[in-house]
Amino acid sequence: MARRRKGRDISGWLVVDKPAGVGSTDVVNIVRRALDAKKAGHAGTLDPAATGVLAVALGEATKTVPYVTDALKAYTFTVRFGQATETDDAEGAVIAESDRRPTDEAIKEALNAFVGEIMQVPPAYSAVRVEGQRAYALARKGEAAELQARPLWVESLILADRPDADHAELEMVCGKGGYVRAVARDLGEALGCYGHVTALRRIWSGPFSAEDGISLDEVRRLAGSPELDARLLPLEAGLADLPQVRALEASVPRLRNGNPAPVIAQDLDYGEECWAAADGRAVAVGRYKGGELHPSRVFAA
Repeated sequence: MARRRKGRDISGWLVVDKPAGVGSTDVVNIVRRALDAKKAGHAGTLDPAATGVLAVALGEATKTVPYVTDALKAYTFTVRFGQATETDDAEGAVIAESDRRPTDEAIKEALNAFVGEIMQVPPAYSAVRVEGQRAYALARKGEAAELQARPLWVESLILADRPDADHAELEMVCGKGGYVRAVARDLGEALGCYGHVTALRRIWSGPFSAEDGISLDEVRRLAGSPELDARLLPLEAGLADLPQVRALEASVPRLRNGNPAPVIAQDLDYGEECWAAADGRAVAVGRYKGGELHPSRVFAA
């Protein structure tokens, strides 16, 4: 018999403004313990050295994680020119150097090639799986893994500031699966001077913004208190990028059981993904077909 998971049946989102020096999984565990939640997960990993939005889902909200993970995300980051590192950030050893430094105009011109649908090779030190093993585990053992390029949608990438010849501050909005470290690496190569990330911050992720985030110190301070519970956003916050339809009263039981049922919708195309609500609460996510919602995910009452 499976061991019953301890904790509260609590659902919602807690937006954490992650500090540098702590891993994403560690943040999730701290939040889960602070709220005594049975189940928790996050919507998009941040490197330990990175800061900013780490949206933690609890309980039923974990079912909405894919919709946040797939949403656009915005980053600010600093590129250090003249050095390549083994990790593509400041944590790794320098493996190549150059005395060349690009002009502002050269940077702006080079950035054009990184906008739109691009192909990106993940960093050697990344969580990508290679024949069942993480790339970073192979890299730490000195085994070179041949990582395949992956498509990435980059909505925008601009030069925000140039504090000195060695550094450039960039802002990027991109889709799922992007590695900012790889952008810095590839930009340095394109400019013929090498480059790596020295600072990285995620300023928003889908519907969640760092401005609305709670610090990890505050999470620890408020652990077990009603004040921390009050910081939770409803699970519906994770569905903000999907159109909403209204579930008829008679449809609610059918939808919660995973069966197609009539809904009231406006301006939806056949097969479009959406979520159904009753009294403002999410009932199910699915595809709209001929006046009915065909559920793919359902939420407990």
